[in-house]
Amino acid sequence: MKKEAEVTLIDPHKLDRNRDNPRLIFREEDMLALQESISDQGILVPLTVFAERSRYRILDGERRWLSALKLGMSRVPVIIQAKPERLTNIMMMFAIHHARTDWDPLPTALKLRELEVEFERRHKKKPTEKELAGLASMSRGEIRRLKKLLNLPETYHTQLLKELRKPRSEQLLTVDQVLEATNAALALRKRAIVDEKGEDQVRRAIVEKFRTGVINNTVAPRKLSKIARAVQRKELSLSAARQVVTKLVDKPSYTLDDAFRDSVEQLDFEHSLTTLIDRIQKQLITHQEMGFKPGPTTRSSLSHLANLIRSFLHNR
Repeated sequence: MKKEAEVTLIDPHKLDRNRDNPRLIFREEDMLALQESISDQGILVPLTVFAERSRYRILDGERRWLSALKLGMSRVPVIIQAKPERLTNIMMMFAIHHARTDWDPLPTALKLRELEVEFERRHKKKPTEKELAGLASMSRGEIRRLKKLLNLPETYHTQLLKELRKPRSEQLLTVDQVLEATNAALALRKRAIVDEKGEDQVRRAIVEKFRTGVINNTVAPRKLSKIARAVQRKELSLSAARQVVTKLVDKPSYTLDDAFRDSVEQLDFEHSLTTLIDRIQKQLITHQEMGFKPGPTTRSSLSHLANLIRSFLHNR
């Protein structure tokens, strides 16, 4: 029979936060709710710690510890584990907290960088994406997203960390908005609509429009990717694309919807329509090749579609 872990009562002033905890931001509204719960019921789940010299370092339970200090508690329940090595400690931090849905991605990305460095120091090689995902108890998709965050210029890290310390209702900029702006600017550069300097200008312009409320749809920057694809398909000239991008950068009130409308809105709609028509044609050909006879519903739908097509072509 497995022996239950022993719970010990310790003075919270003898505990220290874990420097390797990816969670850096503790929002006031969440902390107040936890403090109220602890004040009413006490700490129901013991903290997990390890001994370090004459003190203890927290593996799990930093918010409970901070709440205990705030409430002036003289003792907190803890379970003492063996001290892990640095790499193991970081891995444990990721594993313990991975199920938390309120993790902020940027602090997590910054800690992921330390995990990567510690792995390289120990194994004399950089971890592969698969290895890093295993070390951090994350999917490879999550790792790629965090890597994109790490690749952002430092100024965006600073801005985002500042925003994260605000209550959610007061935040003017999010990680997803900056990533969407980054992806959109990169799409333009890949099609030679902007150069490297222009890419940064586009990103900064979009981020500023998010901050000022000119853009309020997080995925709106994807319309720039549609402009880039229209250039790739030679449906839109480079000069026309560059003209709307210049307006986007130079005019604070010029929106992504404006840029899309002034360049490829009709082209994009017609491209989607053509794709759909091609699918219908292939389905009809397959239907004939298989020797199926159209049923009443199919006949009615095709007849209605034929009338609509004739009307559409006549009006054009």
